[in-house]
Amino acid sequence: MSKITVKKLRDNALIPTYGTAEAAGADLYACLEAAVTIEPGQTAFIPTGLAMEIPVGYAGLVHARSGLACKRDLAPANKVGVIDSDYRGEVTVALHNHGVEDRTVTGGERIAQLLIVPVLQPAFEEVQELSDTDRGQGGFGSTGR
Repeated sequence: MSKITVKKLRDNALIPTYGTAEAAGADLYACLEAAVTIEPGQTAFIPTGLAMEIPVGYAGLVHARSGLACKRDLAPANKVGVIDSDYRGEVTVALHNHGVEDRTVTGGERIAQLLIVPVLQPAFEEVQELSDTDRGQGGFGSTGR
């Protein structure tokens, strides 16, 4: 797989781009006619103006852009959005303001990054017992001891 077909739903939509030659994620851009202000603790659905065809066996994962999240407190509300290969609607990013100040998003601004990753759909089989491991049932924070 070396291409993702993308359909512009609006003329001002921007096709995703990679910031560097070896970037894992492609930048997604806000497709807005007017700036959107997101108040502290609020979420705004920011359109990209794009629909795309992700191949069967893959998914698009929408992650935060580190600069936007660390410097402006804006990150996807669902932490990681999932675009299934059978979805053909507009890609929209639910940006949440985790900070204490209003934040404004403008058209053409990079708002998230998209990673295209392989997906497995294994069958789930119920069993009475699971195999033993050294870790066993040790949960959160148990591996650093």
